[in-house]
Amino acid sequence: MHCFVDYRITNEELNNLLKLNMNPILVPKCNSVYEAINGHPDIQLNILKNNSSNKVIIQKDISQNFKNILIDNDIDFIVSINSLSYTYPNDIILNSLILENHFIHNLKFTDKNLLASQLTKIKINVSQGYTKCSVLPVRDKALITSDKGIFKALQEYDFDILLLPPGDISLPSLNYGFIGGVGGMISLNRMAFFGDLDCYSWGDEIKKFLYKYDISPIALRKGKLIDRGSLLTL
Repeated sequence: MHCFVDYRITNEELNNLLKLNMNPILVPKCNSVYEAINGHPDIQLNILKNNSSNKVIIQKDISQNFKNILIDNDIDFIVSINSLSYTYPNDIILNSLILENHFIHNLKFTDKNLLASQLTKIKINVSQGYTKCSVLPVRDKALITSDKGIFKALQEYDFDILLLPPGDISLPSLNYGFIGGVGGMISLNRMAFFGDLDCYSWGDEIKKFLYKYDISPIALRKGKLIDRGSLLTL
């Protein structure tokens, strides 16, 4: 299984992903956005999740070297219409939450090529543009978030949502990171985290929520959770 990770990932995290039989693909630095997120996968790309095809959307100005890596790994891709830039909302054009049957984002700012790729999905508009940053998907309709607006919007669609307080997640150069950026599913019954849930204030709540869905947490590094812009897999 392929996974997309921030180029600043530590050797500890990288080696643990390799031990889990993952193929880590490093997302390069993007100079058009601010430092804290300049390597975050959920800013520069997204997994389209259409008919289980290995297709992604990438920001249009990403390096040719990265495109070549996708080609070498037989990963199909499309490119965004717009370019990323430092100011909001130009940094969140790809930061949607894409599920099997739902597409969730601030739809006013979604890149048009991304939106066009999701025509068969139920569209849910939320005010939070950093939608993927704000949500850690567990199952197709089971999610973890710290965003009350997303929580309220998705309740109307019968989602099972664990709402947590914000904070206690590292994101260098900012006060704290987002829950959606701390990891991701790596198999049907395993979720990997950039950090240890035992070092997170609400780690027990997450463990209980995961166990309800028969999912085991795996720590990719010792210590506090860090927001690395999601662990996106396909």
